Amino acid sequence: MKDLTLSTGSLSLEQLDALLTHLPIDVSFVDADGFIRYYSESPSRIFKRTPAVIGRNVLKCHPEKSVSTVRKILEAFKTGRRSQAQFWLELDGRFVVIQYIAVRSATGEYEGCLEVSQDATALRALRGEMRLLDWEG
Repeated sequence: MKDLTLSTGSLSLEQLDALLTHLPIDVSFVDADGFIRYYSESPSRIFKRTPAVIGRNVLKCHPEKSVSTVRKILEAFKTGRRSQAQFWLELDGRFVVIQYIAVRSATGEYEGCLEVSQDATALRALRGEMRLLDWEG
């Protein structure tokens, strides 16, 4: 099978899928028209997704009270006024960080929005240092 050539290397489709599945974050991609095109799937996903969300308008995937804010974020990304929005909350005993990141082409054209969610509970509790040479296998 032919590899996908990327700007900093190449991967097979299977490698890319595995890589995205194993990231310690949840990733979703909404295209420039506001439709969900992709989400990563892992056993520890914070906000559950099903294949039924693919192709849905992202505004239909949020609680009614937050739709206007999501709309404002996407509009700010499209117009170039903003490139990122970050939120954090306590959810079921976890500290969750959610980032919306504008995705732009090499020429600056708006391509869509990347949503990254992470359970940062363990990161929030870190103190001191743990260096590579301190690791014991």
